[in-house]
Amino acid sequence: MTNTSNSSLPVVPHWIAGAEHLGSNERTAPVFDPALGAVTKKVSLANAATIDAAVASAKAAYPAWRDLSLTRRQAVLFRFRELLDSRKGELAEIITAEHGKVLSDALGEISRGQEVVEFATGLAHHLKGEYSEQVSTGIDVYSLRQPLGVVGIISPFNFPAMVPMWFFPIAIAAGNTVILKPSEKDPSAALWLAELWKEAGLPDGVFTVLHGDKEAVDGLLTHPDVKAISFVGSTPIARYVYETGTSHGKRVQALGGAKNHMLVLPDADLDLVADSAINAGFGSAGERCMAISVVVAVEPVADPLIEKITERMSALTIGDGRRSCDMGPLITEQHRDKVASYIEIAQADGATIVVDGRGITVDGNENGFWLGPTLLDNVPTTSKAYTEEIFGPVLAVVRVPSYDAGVELINSGAFGNGTAIFTNDGGAARRFQNEIEVGMIGINVPIPVPVATFSFGGWKDSLFGDTKAHGAEGVRFFTQQKAVTSRWLDPSHGGINLGFPQN
Repeated sequence: MTNTSNSSLPVVPHWIAGAEHLGSNERTAPVFDPALGAVTKKVSLANAATIDAAVASAKAAYPAWRDLSLTRRQAVLFRFRELLDSRKGELAEIITAEHGKVLSDALGEISRGQEVVEFATGLAHHLKGEYSEQVSTGIDVYSLRQPLGVVGIISPFNFPAMVPMWFFPIAIAAGNTVILKPSEKDPSAALWLAELWKEAGLPDGVFTVLHGDKEAVDGLLTHPDVKAISFVGSTPIARYVYETGTSHGKRVQALGGAKNHMLVLPDADLDLVADSAINAGFGSAGERCMAISVVVAVEPVADPLIEKITERMSALTIGDGRRSCDMGPLITEQHRDKVASYIEIAQADGATIVVDGRGITVDGNENGFWLGPTLLDNVPTTSKAYTEEIFGPVLAVVRVPSYDAGVELINSGAFGNGTAIFTNDGGAARRFQNEIEVGMIGINVPIPVPVATFSFGGWKDSLFGDTKAHGAEGVRFFTQQKAVTSRWLDPSHGGINLGFPQN
């Protein structure tokens, strides 16, 4: 991190060609410590010259990295994995200082990202093609999977380590070079990862960090030398990224927002449900695209379930994520106020505020961006507090008379990212997984994020493009297929024939 002469605050630089890079005449943005409510550093916002420099560096590094043997690429991935595993505590502290999530949560996101690194260490197996011998006389056909070139990753603030790691381990292992554009709200994790790649032996230019705002995003989306874009963020921006990137000839996977429901049947274990609702609703202050934001209670379970959830909420401690607590602050003051506004909207629309997280104070950190866990009951499904993604620690309860009504409610929504059912009825669970129109499903599992060998992504307005993150679909996204038709002539070949080739 570099200090500038005109400010006492450090500036988070870009990482280009294997070194820190501070572009000239660039704008900066403040980076907050959310628990303190104070600006602790600035981040450089790339201009056109820096964007071009980043892409040029990645493009120059591509041929040598593409042509490096899979064995040698794999060795770099293994070294990166070992360094990450031994030093992830450092990264967790960086995440907590800029995002606000508690340290245990930060360590958890790193571990989930590390799963993808571990998957990528075995990518040679997934890059194997197919071979058909003697498809015609003396002719064989086989397929190859080859990298795309320079690829861009545009990642959100809520998982500054895990979400980039959904993409870049596979992209790099497959032979691409990567430009990561992290959120300007918590940019330092990306720089730390870049330094770790260099220590692991990754050649300069293969992994680049480009900080910025919309100018940097648009620069990657429109640059002719960037071949693909991976994005995670809100649905409106995901749609914009998909439409802009594809209109410029790029391959795009754009993961959008969510409104995840938990359907609770009358036979469910309500203690398990209450624990799960707390964990999935308020972990990371609700700033997760896989957070449970709506509990769909099939009557008569709503009242006893609300009682159990409320009892558990009263025991939660809110505070600085570096200290012993359950939930930290929200990322910015503006986001905290936006989330709080949904509580007002819900109340105005007729919902009951069971637990109100507004106005809490945290000793020693009065300026932090605090909003406590909030529980709403009888939220109307016409309210914006129900239809829109809140992205904060606000859990809504909607009461329905039956399983069928619950499924109809979930399927009628615009999003299709994640959902869960809680029941002890195997038949109901099996029916749910078949009928529900959602990409990731939990059965008595509140946050059904698949392991790295499977792929992450939703349906409907939660995913733009036809390829999900990591797993087999991630391999397909970061590679392109060639089909080779081969004939090695023997001395008795048939000579000249101008007719159209026939089998």
